[in-house]
Amino acid sequence: MGSLHVISHPLIEAKLTRMRDKDTPSPEFRTLLKEISLLMGYEVTRDFPTTLARVETPICEGDFPVLKDDFFTIVPILRAGLGMVDGLLELMPFAHVGHIGLVRDEETHMPEEYYCKMPEGYEHSIIMVVDPMLATGGSAVDAVGSLKRRGCDNIRLVNLVATPEGVAAVREAHPEVDIYVAAVDEGLNEDAYIVPGLGDAGDRIFGTR
Repeated sequence: MGSLHVISHPLIEAKLTRMRDKDTPSPEFRTLLKEISLLMGYEVTRDFPTTLARVETPICEGDFPVLKDDFFTIVPILRAGLGMVDGLLELMPFAHVGHIGLVRDEETHMPEEYYCKMPEGYEHSIIMVVDPMLATGGSAVDAVGSLKRRGCDNIRLVNLVATPEGVAAVREAHPEVDIYVAAVDEGLNEDAYIVPGLGDAGDRIFGTR
């Protein structure tokens, strides 16, 4: 059974508050998202398996921990998920990156997949699906489901801001998936936007409307 991990840290909380501010410009918004993603990455990767390797220091030889496997895949949900990739890659420059494109129907609010491209052998790696917002949960549920249908069985979901509804939707559809978030907000408004949230993450990242 997967768990919900709310990553509480003063630096993350302060940076997230700045992101919530409607007057924060896109360049600063992008930088803050990258920084929070890197900080969250420490917790998302806390249980990555290690093994011992023989290393010779300037003083002597010893056995020290190294990652047991360095094949990890970061999968942003396009387009807003792209804003979280650089921070995670700064933490794990050896990670691979795949992409899933989902578009939300403005009337039904349900996502439709229009693109999926993954690195070779990704189905055997630990996969981190990233998207700043977990609102209705529809995109996350579909993205995880798409990866599972392709043979992936070690998936974790990483979001900046979530709603109780979104978390519940993911846990119902994919109960084995761990969810990592920086905050769980109040809920959704009539347009399926997170309240209080931070607006449309994609628009704020790329300066579009």
